[in-house]
Amino acid sequence: MREFSLPARYTVPTDGGLPDLLVANAARHPRTAVISRREPDGWRDLTATEFLAEVRAVAKGLLRSGVRPGDRVGLLAATRYEWTLVDFAVWTVGAVTVPVYESSSPEQIAWNLGDSGAVAVIVETPEQLAAVESLRDRLPELTRRWCLEPVSGPGAVELLTATGASVSDERLAAATATVTPDSPATLVYTSGTTGRPRGCVLSHRAFLTTCGNVVAALGPLFRTGESSVLLFLPLAHVFARMVQVAALLGPIRLGLAPGVAQLTDDLASFRPTIVLGVPRVFEKVYNSARAKAVQGGRGALFDRAAETAVAHSRARDTPGGPGIGLRLRHRVFDRLVYRRLRAVLGGRATHAISGGAPLGERLGHFYRGIGFTVLEGYGLTESCAPTSFNPWDAPRIGSVGRPLPGTAIRIAEDGEILLRGEHLFSGYWNDPEATDEVLRDGWFHTGDLGRLDADGYLTVTGRAKEILVTAGGKNVAPAVLEDRIRAHPLVAECMVVGEGRPFVGALLTVDDDFLPRWAEEAGLGGLPRAALLDHPALATALDEAVRHANEVVSRAESVRAFRVLPGHFTEESGHLTPSLKLRRHVVAKDFAREIDALYGS
Repeated sequence: MREFSLPARYTVPTDGGLPDLLVANAARHPRTAVISRREPDGWRDLTATEFLAEVRAVAKGLLRSGVRPGDRVGLLAATRYEWTLVDFAVWTVGAVTVPVYESSSPEQIAWNLGDSGAVAVIVETPEQLAAVESLRDRLPELTRRWCLEPVSGPGAVELLTATGASVSDERLAAATATVTPDSPATLVYTSGTTGRPRGCVLSHRAFLTTCGNVVAALGPLFRTGESSVLLFLPLAHVFARMVQVAALLGPIRLGLAPGVAQLTDDLASFRPTIVLGVPRVFEKVYNSARAKAVQGGRGALFDRAAETAVAHSRARDTPGGPGIGLRLRHRVFDRLVYRRLRAVLGGRATHAISGGAPLGERLGHFYRGIGFTVLEGYGLTESCAPTSFNPWDAPRIGSVGRPLPGTAIRIAEDGEILLRGEHLFSGYWNDPEATDEVLRDGWFHTGDLGRLDADGYLTVTGRAKEILVTAGGKNVAPAVLEDRIRAHPLVAECMVVGEGRPFVGALLTVDDDFLPRWAEEAGLGGLPRAALLDHPALATALDEAVRHANEVVSRAESVRAFRVLPGHFTEESGHLTPSLKLRRHVVAKDFAREIDALYGS
């Protein structure tokens, strides 16, 4: 059993919570731009004083509308300025934010808002508002609903600001005073192994501990008045949420953009010094650059430059460092290739923070080799995002870094990663049994497997849990999809795949008892089994099963491709346990070629 910890570099105040960050910023940096909103004609910066005033105005509207300390308030929107504005306004009245992914199905919306007991919700679009309205009978406590972008009339921010105009500063201060470090700040719903999301209760202390120590450890990247970060990941995800708070704790300039559709333009116009992303973003940048080079007849040049970047980065980790020949080639390719790649990333950024899924060692060396170091970290919703991350000045590519200062990581005898620290969640909302299952003997049992080296760098070696994490960082519970796909009479077994992949796929086996009947009804009764398995009509029928399953999940969790296997998962083949549960690792190994084929490799 190996354990490693680092001393804390940030101390959580004895009282108050996240709203105090904005008050401190307005006092220390009143005219410094701390947040930017993307508008049609460019970025509009707000100073610390201006942002605090807007937050208080919305908070007064929430208070006047009946939202009280401890109430849960849903927030369903893409990443945008108003998301952060509302989040801090909810905290300012002592309430608890319940984020909902903008891509969520009505069933997911109903669960998050219903299970949390949300009394109010703010959505982005009229379509989202209609989805919430359709659930009114299932959400009796949800009595207040606002829309940021209604078809006509004022939006949520304008309405709440006008509503709260009569609320006194003293009344708002009394509500804010109810917040303590251990007050719940948010319920972030994360998929459980059964597929039913569970609300992780994250306190103000958890965010302050995490973000305060991240900022302290990455100090040179958080220079007030100089540094900036562009946030385009969904704020419903705890990783993006942590970065939101860390930027305002710094404070550094925080830009908010609604996704990756205009990412290249946003990076060029905002020009961040830090880029936040998940592996899929960095993979896309690399693949797009290479495709563009090939199209322009420079593919061979790009490949040689990429190999040189990887070799140069690897050599930096050796005692002798890069040799003179490698240094010369690297210098040439910097003028020809690397500078252009850095320009795509905004031109100012030297570091990126990546989480949610493994980046891959080769890609990590490639980016460091072009002068853009990607710092990988590891964490979970239950640990308020990063529980480890690579030091800005001493990264070890392939690892997920060292423990967050003030926390400890232990590797149990069976290889499981255990965590301890003030950054951990308080428990699962209304689920003490699930809480007790993972919080034992003062440690959080992650269900992930890993190892620590002598210097405290953690390497994640596998996932003991069944939750998949795609290359985009999306957590996917296979069971909820598999159960619905198996409900189709043609399907015998199903295994959802997608760990570290760009999208979710599935392996299917066909029910031999139902297949002949289906063939007769489809006018294919004379065909042998092998021909039926390859027939387009069968693929169409199975596609219906997949579409049925996708109805209850978001697009990021949906099955995009499937493959029909010729045989079956059985106990005899080693693919099922005696209790008929899938041996996922065995299936993944035996059908690795079929899984690769789903992704075109």
